[in-house]
Amino acid sequence: MTLTGKTIGFAFTGSFCTFSDIEQQVRHLLAEGANIRPIFSSNVQITDSRFGNTKDYIDHIVKLTGNQPILTVEEAEPIGPSACLDILLIAPCTGNTLAKLANGITDTPVLMAAKAHLRNQKPLVISLSTNDALGMNFKNIGQLYNTKNIYFVPFGQDNPDKKPASMIARTEQIIPTLKLALEGRQIQPVISPPLN
Repeated sequence: MTLTGKTIGFAFTGSFCTFSDIEQQVRHLLAEGANIRPIFSSNVQITDSRFGNTKDYIDHIVKLTGNQPILTVEEAEPIGPSACLDILLIAPCTGNTLAKLANGITDTPVLMAAKAHLRNQKPLVISLSTNDALGMNFKNIGQLYNTKNIYFVPFGQDNPDKKPASMIARTEQIIPTLKLALEGRQIQPVISPPLN
């Protein structure tokens, strides 16, 4: 499966420490010939952190992709009736977004985009980044893993000694995961060894 000419919704949520790495994945997808529609959660739009100014980051991603961002629930809703995306990627996907997605809550642009996209029975890929993957969010991972048309980028513990419940996606596996998801297949193995 090629990504050339595919329209990918790329939804960003607030795991700010991963943003530099996620930008590299945007670049790799563009190099593959994909058309990227950026979507930003409400928190990403208003929260600056020690990792940088989010307005600057949003502007940078928009410039890279050449597409205007989806910034509101109202702008995300037409993804459903227009069926404009071939696949939707949430990267990074925080525990907060994961929990809301598992429970049918659509109170952010990213969650509305996911709901609207899934109604078309097209693939949604989750690139996890959460400190409570093996805690309160463990059940939500299990629920979404068993949901039709939802796929996971392989993930594993990022710091088992200091953050034993934390897990993060292996973002270098985003492109292979997307390609297989477009064929209706989950990349394997899903659980990776710890990073350290």
